[in-house]
Amino acid sequence: MHFFYAGHIFAFFCWLLAAVWLGKGIAAFRGMPSVPDLSRIDPESLPEILPRDGPDITVIVPARDEDAAIESCLRSLLASTGLRLEIIAVDDRSSDRTGPLMDNLAKDALRNASPHQFEVIHITDLPAGWLGKPHAMAAGARCATAPWILFTDGDVMFAPRAPELGLREATALHADHLVLLPTVILKSTGECAILSAMQALATWMVRLWKIADPQAKDYFGAGGFNLIRRDVYQKIGGFEALRMEVIEDVHLGRLVKRAGFAQRVIIGRDLVKVRWLEGTFGVVRLLEKNGFAVTRFRVGMHLLACLAFAIDAIVPLIAIACGGWTMVAGLAAYLGIALVYRAGRSTTGIATGHALLFAPAVIIFCYGFLRSMVLALHRGGILWRGTLYPLNELRRATRRQ
Repeated sequence: MHFFYAGHIFAFFCWLLAAVWLGKGIAAFRGMPSVPDLSRIDPESLPEILPRDGPDITVIVPARDEDAAIESCLRSLLASTGLRLEIIAVDDRSSDRTGPLMDNLAKDALRNASPHQFEVIHITDLPAGWLGKPHAMAAGARCATAPWILFTDGDVMFAPRAPELGLREATALHADHLVLLPTVILKSTGECAILSAMQALATWMVRLWKIADPQAKDYFGAGGFNLIRRDVYQKIGGFEALRMEVIEDVHLGRLVKRAGFAQRVIIGRDLVKVRWLEGTFGVVRLLEKNGFAVTRFRVGMHLLACLAFAIDAIVPLIAIACGGWTMVAGLAAYLGIALVYRAGRSTTGIATGHALLFAPAVIIFCYGFLRSMVLALHRGGILWRGTLYPLNELRRATRRQ
C-alpha cells in the first residue's frame, strides 16, 4: 500500500516537473524571437552615429595575466570601423607579459596614427574592500571621456563593426544599457552540452525576452559586452557600488534595472566572440569563482539549488524508465527542455539534439556548483587569480546591496 501511494506521489511530481519545463519551453520558444538579432537587421536601417569631436565609446578592457589573449583582443578593437573609440586597457597587477604587451600596442597605435585613442593604466596594488576586476573597471571608467562606456574582458574578440552596430542598435532601441550576447567558441560536443544545459537552467532565473519590460524584474549583464551611457553609469554608482561583487557584470545590469533605466539585450552571432569554456569539465573551474556567489554565499540556498539541479537531471530519466503514464511525463519534461534548447539556438548555435545530453551535463554543472561552495568554506573565501577574498567580507558586501 505504501509503495502504491509513493508511486502515485512520484508520478504526480513527474507531471508537475514536466508542466514546469513545458511552460518554460513554450515561453522561451515564443519569447526569444522578440530579442533583436543584429544578424537579421539591415545595418542601413539603424540610426547613424552623429559626428562629434571626441570618441564615441570608451572601451574598458581589464586584464590580469592574460598575455595569451590580450593582444588579439586589443588589436580587434583597434581594427574597429564606423566610429571612434577611446580604448583604456587596465593591467590589473599582472605577473606575466600582459602589461608590456599593452604598452607596446599603445606605442604602435600612436606610431601608426590610429583613429582610436589608446591608453594603458597599470594597477600595482588592490585597495582594501575591493575585488580586483571591479576595481580595475572603476579605475578605467574614471578616465572615460566618451558618452558611452563599453565594459569587456581581455579574452574577447570583436568583429570590426561590432562596437559600431552595438551603439547604433542601442540608439535605435533608446537603451541606457545594452548587452550584446557574446558568441562562445565551442570545440567539442561536451562543451556544447554544458553550455546549452547552463542556458536551459538559466531560464529559471532570467528571461532574456523580458529584459526590456520595465515591469519585469528580469535583468542581465555580460562581461563580454556591457555598453552603458556614461551618465547612467555614474548615476547608479558605477562599480564603486559593486566593489565586492563577484558576478559584477550581471549585477551592473541589476543596478540599471533597479534604477528604472532602459535595459536591452540583443543577439549578434560572431560579432563578439570568446573562448569561455575549455573542455567538458572547464565549467568546474569557472564555477570555482562564480558558483557560490550566485546564491549570495548562503549555504542553505546553495544546497537547495544543487538539489533542484539534481532533480532536473535525474527525475525525468527515472520517469522514462518507469514506463506507463509516468514515462509520458518524463518525455514531456524533455520536450520542454528541447523547446528551451531550440529557443536558445539563436544565441548559441547549438543543435536542439544536445538536449539528449541534458542530464550528464547538469550533473557536471551541479558538481562544479557544489564544489564552489565547499572550496569557499574550506578556504574561508574565494581564491581567484592569486588573491583570496574573505568570505565574511563578501557576505557583508552582499547584505549592504
